[in-house]
Amino acid sequence: MHTRTAYLPTLFGFALGALAMHACASPLAGLAEAKHAPAQATPAALQRLDGLVPRLLAEKRIASVSIARIEDGRVSFVATWGEARPGVPATPATLYNIASMTKPLSAEVVLRLVARGEVSLDESMAKHWVDPDLADDPRRDALTPRIALSHRTGFPNWRDGTLRFERTPGEAFGYSGEGFEYMARFVEKKTGTPFETLAERLVFAPSGMAETAYTRRPWFEGRIALPHDPEGRPLAPQIATRYIASDDVFSTPRDYARFLIGLIERQGVDETTAGERSRIQTDRRAELCASPREATCPDEVGFGLGWESFLIDGRRYLMHTGMDEGTFTLGYVSPDAREGTVIFTNSRNGPQAVLPIIDAIGRDPAFVDWLRKLAG
Repeated sequence: MHTRTAYLPTLFGFALGALAMHACASPLAGLAEAKHAPAQATPAALQRLDGLVPRLLAEKRIASVSIARIEDGRVSFVATWGEARPGVPATPATLYNIASMTKPLSAEVVLRLVARGEVSLDESMAKHWVDPDLADDPRRDALTPRIALSHRTGFPNWRDGTLRFERTPGEAFGYSGEGFEYMARFVEKKTGTPFETLAERLVFAPSGMAETAYTRRPWFEGRIALPHDPEGRPLAPQIATRYIASDDVFSTPRDYARFLIGLIERQGVDETTAGERSRIQTDRRAELCASPREATCPDEVGFGLGWESFLIDGRRYLMHTGMDEGTFTLGYVSPDAREGTVIFTNSRNGPQAVLPIIDAIGRDPAFVDWLRKLAG
């Protein structure tokens, strides 16, 4: 049974709030110099990050940070600082557990099946899959892929032994990993193909993602960034032996950036399906823009399909974060501007590095300002 951190106001706002108690400065010995992958780098941004990130890692007890930046629909730079494990420097090839940033990958599997006409966003999943725990509950018939991808299944984040509805499907927002697991079982039953195989065929291979996997692979050996607790102590990694549609994928920032570029290029989907991905399916503006944030609230705030979606000053942003024990990750992309950022850390204190890093990159000021208000 999975036990994961619950969802509060937004994925990013919750992560910062949960880490506030660990914000005291404390040095972490043995930090490595930055490792830069060859790319069309942005020298000024990299220079600022080289001056900032090692200090952040020491002050916040963060073992390592790995970043990929997208500009004009291409990876402009990849850089990594710190240690994957004690005494072993992290590099751009280091693999990180991306936690709930798995969800957009799994959502994309479904969207590409929708674009191919093999799945409908609004069909009842009960035609192909009913969890045995719901066999006697007629509300199961209301569950659809759209409802699952926009976190309106009515399920808890994780079941406590038995899967039950906490509310009627479609009634209200409720962040749920169980909803994604249910959706994946439906997709497997309807297509007759293992979900992990579908992800590899429809998403990973077209995007050139050779360093991303739901389950343990031989090439994981020696490449995994160990998670670290708030005091900087290494923990055992969580490596799945059976896919989890909502959690525990391992990847590199460069590979995840390739995925985001696929979204920018509308890879594998038509215009209508891409629009459904970004469109607000679960509106949370009233909830998240209550005073004193009203004056600076985005035009649109909520969940699309697999992503938090924001419309700020006429520009669309899709964002997701991931936080498990000893790891924090964040990725966002603006398909309109053809840019985005991926930040992976192997530390529970990782959220404390995110805003300073994005500030140092020096782009997307309106979006960063919104994140800062959520965090505050």
